[in-house]
This record gives sequence, C-alpha cells and structure tokens, in this order.
Amino acid sequence: MAESKNTLKHIEGSDHEAQKVASEEIECGSNGQLNTADESHEDAVGYSQYREGLRLTISPSEERRVRWKIDLIVLPIFFWTQCLQFMDKTALNYANLFDYQKALKLQGTDFNYLSAMVYAGYFFGQYPCGWLIGRYPAQKVLGISCLLWGLMVVLLTQCRTFSSALAVRFFMGMFEAAVTPGLTLMTGFWYRRKEIPLRQCIWYSSLGIGGIVGSYISTGVATLPTNSTPERWQIIFYVLGGATMLWAVILYFLLADTPANAMFLTKRERIIAVWRSSENETGIKNKVFKRKQALLGLWDPKTLLLFTSVFAAAIPNGVVNSFSTVIIRDMGFSTSKTTQLKSVGDAVQVVALIIGGTITLKVPNSRLLTATAANIVCTVSAALMAYLPRSNTWGRLVCFWLVNCQSVGFTISLVTISSNMGGYTHRSIASAMVFTAYCWGNFAGPFVVKQSEAPTYPSATAGLLAGYSIKFGCHLALLAYMFFTNRYRNRKYGPANKAASNEAGMQDLTEFENKNFRYVL
Repeated sequence: MAESKNTLKHIEGSDHEAQKVASEEIECGSNGQLNTADESHEDAVGYSQYREGLRLTISPSEERRVRWKIDLIVLPIFFWTQCLQFMDKTALNYANLFDYQKALKLQGTDFNYLSAMVYAGYFFGQYPCGWLIGRYPAQKVLGISCLLWGLMVVLLTQCRTFSSALAVRFFMGMFEAAVTPGLTLMTGFWYRRKEIPLRQCIWYSSLGIGGIVGSYISTGVATLPTNSTPERWQIIFYVLGGATMLWAVILYFLLADTPANAMFLTKRERIIAVWRSSENETGIKNKVFKRKQALLGLWDPKTLLLFTSVFAAAIPNGVVNSFSTVIIRDMGFSTSKTTQLKSVGDAVQVVALIIGGTITLKVPNSRLLTATAANIVCTVSAALMAYLPRSNTWGRLVCFWLVNCQSVGFTISLVTISSNMGGYTHRSIASAMVFTAYCWGNFAGPFVVKQSEAPTYPSATAGLLAGYSIKFGCHLALLAYMFFTNRYRNRKYGPANKAASNEAGMQDLTEFENKNFRYVL
C-alpha cells in the first residue's frame, strides 16, 4: 500500500518551541490517491479546511488562542440557550406555587399530564429537528425554534382550560426539541475529545443556574399582591417567554454552524479550528443521510445501554423538574422558603457538573468512573429519602438536594455520543434514540408523584431509587464494553494509527469501520 507523508503532527512543547513537522501515515488506494471510501467530500463539512490544515505549521499558542475565542463566543451561547430552554420547560414548577391549578380548574392528574406533555412534543419534534440541523445551518434552525417555543410560553398566559394549555405545551416541546440534541452534536464540532466533557458540563450546568434564576424570579413574584393584574403565574410566563424570544435573535445571527463557516474566526483560524476537531476521529458533519449508519445507530450496543440508562434516570428527573417545589413545600416550608431551598439543589447540580467536568479533563479515561461516583451519590440519597423518618426534615431535604448530582451521569452519556461515535448519521440516530428515552422517562416521571401520598411520596422516592440503580448498572456495563473492545482491537490490529483514524473520521466513517479508533473511557 502506498503511503503519503504530507501530514504534520502537533507537538506540545514550551512556548518558545516552534511546532515541528513530522510524517503521518494515511491509507491510500492502489492508484496512490487518498482513499475516499467512495465518499463525496462536498457533503463532508470542513473536509477542505482539514486538508489545508495538514499543510500548516500550527503553534500551541496559536491553537490556544483559537480555543479561547471559541470558549468566549460559542460556549456562552450554548449555555444561555440551554438555560432558557430549561427554565421555560419547568416554568410550571413555579407557576404551581401561585394558584395555577386553580386558575385552570385542574383536577386529579391534569397537572401531571400538563407537566409531561412537553416531553411528548419533544419526542415528535426531535426527528425533524435533527434532520434540519444536519441539512441546514444549525444556528438558523435553533434560532427559529427558540423564537417559536418562546412564543408558546407567552401563549400559556392566555390558556384558561386544561385542553388549550395541553396543546400549547405539546407544541412548546416540539420546538424545544432542537436544543439539547443539537448542542450535544455541535459540541463535538468545536472541541477536541479531551475538551468535550468539561465544556458539555459547563453548558449543561445552566440547568442549575436556570433553576436558581427561576427560584428568585418566583421569590420576587411572591412579593406581589395576590390580586395583581396580570396574575402572578402569568407574570412568570411573560418574563421567561419574552426573554426567550429576544434571545432567539442573538442565537440566529451570532452562532455559527461549524468552525468551517464561523464569521468570528479568520480564514486561518477556521482552518485551525477544523483541524482541532479532526483530532476527535469522528468527523464534523455530513449533509447526506446514510441508511447503513442509521441502522447501526439503532443496534449499536452503546446506544442500547445509553437508551436504558437515560430512560431509567429520566423518570426521577421528571419528578425533580416538575415537583421539586411541591415536595419541598410538603416538608413543612412556606412558599417563599421553598423557592429559596430549591435553589440550593440547583447549586448542587452546578457544582457537581463543574467538578465532574474538571475531573474528566484532568484525569485520562475517567469519564464513566466519574459518572459512576455521581450515580452512587444519587442512589444512596434516594434510598435515604425513602427510609429516613418523616421527622428528619433536614436530612431528607439534603438527600433531595444531592439527587441533583444525577446530571453528571446524563452529561457523560451525551459526551459518549459526541466523542465515541463516528459517522454523522450514526451519531444523529444514537442521539435521537437517547432523547427518545429521555422524553418518555420524563413523561412517566410526574405520574409516580401521587398527591394522595403527600407529604412522604413513597412512590416518588421508590422511583428515584429504582431509576438511579438501573442507571448505575448500565454505566458500568458501558465501561466494560468499551474497555474490552479497546483491548481486543489492540490485540488484533496493534497500536492505533492516529493520523489514519483522523482521516477516517473526516471521511465520515463509523468507529466500527475505522479499525484505528479507540474509545475514550
């Protein structure tokens, strides 16, 4: 087999040391041309910049400048988009404190269905949204989605019947479906494999920040008179929906689809950014839907394990997101005190995600072990909530705060998709599968909270314990699968050829086709 030695190797060194050019082996066809695997590179986003990057000498300091530029522009946009999406989705949690159920004359399990319906919309919306993000500029898809779901939040102020609110919540979920799956895929466009977990944890920690902001908005609303116009629960929807619609404009015009067309980067910086992403060995984005990869995404063992773990964890997540204020209030606290105490749990979530992301950045192959540690905290906390006596109010409250560590495991699940799955269609289908589990788990979650069981809610605490236990087992199984697959590949194929693996990723090959691919644990 012929060999090409025109690729440079990035060598980290001291600041005064220039980057050196070295040779890397890249697989070629029998005619001496680069093997394209019968692939049209026109559909592989960033491939031309990647090839240009192979001929450049890139210093470590230059690469760091590009990374900082991405951190300062892209990461905050991801953060606040996810934050607003979460606040809008869980706004019912706060409206519930201000006679929302009474205003709509809700009875029985009506509020449970209203809380859950957004996830039904999410399920039906994620497939068209995922296709649109792959086919068209992601920032435009996200910007339009953001505008429409913000409008749905505002329309909730006009809903005075259960059926009208249910319909609006459904469409709101459809439009929100572009956000978390889209940002998960896009994180892999912008960052190296080792950088992805911390960045994903940072923007996903916006859920905790959103919870804190929502709590203090509710605290402010609670100071208004009960007969205010508009009603207090309406004010919450006006504030959140209006902020989301304004943010949609920023999202549409400032965010870039991929590093290959980022207007805030110079031409050379775009090449460097794409070259950095090629190191992930998974490629960036491909505009063609590939049936073979789609089928692989459905049956990939990693996808099935993630599907199971996310579904199991999403049930308690639905409880925490929709009923945390109710559960805390029924421990014996006032409305204003409840919103303040809920914000402590949100702060725990932020701290856990930042600690977890930092560990995965600093300690090699620590991702699933970090998730496992967080899973243990959640499982033990859920067990204590179930079995501590009712009189131990603060002990049960602290345990309820600690279950917010579950976000670490969920974020690691998303990182597995973005950094351990090659082939854009494969990743997209795996993401859709995982978020299908997320939707239906969250849909089921509110129904384990039974008002007749107040104030102890034994079914809800049992649901938390069961969900976190299953998630714990799935993550251990995923760790074992990837560890032994790496060992098998090393024995059969020898040490991985990093340059050839980068090339295979940019040609949109999956990790099953790319024999030089090794999983990051």
